[in-house]
Amino acid sequence: MNDTLTWILDIVSSVDPIIRTLLAFLGMLLETSVLVGLLVPGDTIVIVASTAIAGPVEFVTLVLAVIVGSLAGESIGFALGHHFGPYIRSSRLGRRIGERNWIRAENYLERRGGVAVFISRFLPVLHSLIPLTVGASRMRYRAFMAWTVPACIIWALAYVSVGSAAAEGYRDLSGRLHSAGYLFVGVIALFVLAVFLIKKWLHRREQRHMD
Repeated sequence: MNDTLTWILDIVSSVDPIIRTLLAFLGMLLETSVLVGLLVPGDTIVIVASTAIAGPVEFVTLVLAVIVGSLAGESIGFALGHHFGPYIRSSRLGRRIGERNWIRAENYLERRGGVAVFISRFLPVLHSLIPLTVGASRMRYRAFMAWTVPACIIWALAYVSVGSAAAEGYRDLSGRLHSAGYLFVGVIALFVLAVFLIKKWLHRREQRHMD
């Protein structure tokens, strides 16, 4: 287990830090822009990139790249919703999302306002629909940013910190503890499970407000 995990982490670490950071930026840009978040696993890209962090400079750089990528993607979604909202909604991909989900996003935004923007960053489906929905609504871009910036910062810090800390702990223990690989996988698995359970709880809670 340790040998396999070390080999994987070494491969990730062998990628130039600039390229890793750019990939994380692009992953979040696509994940939070027009409906691509339903297809591109931005959280996975960020965790993998964070396992190769070497020092505080790379940590801060990756966090900033993830934040900027997220905000750029959400800004694109807002702009597209403002100018092409009805067309996107009636497109093939928009129809696959389902009219019910679009209506729920609209009702959610109407009832919760800025809170909906903040919470949606941590919810499946809605984190892709809300920027488009907000762009087509009466909410101004400045208000949208005021709510989504802190959400993106919290999200970026959580994912980069966990990935980096788990990898660093593994490297410290791998030479002395045979089960270090299992501990690393366990930490990541627990984090993913915790995120899943929180998302599920938030999703159910917000569904009650939208229905």
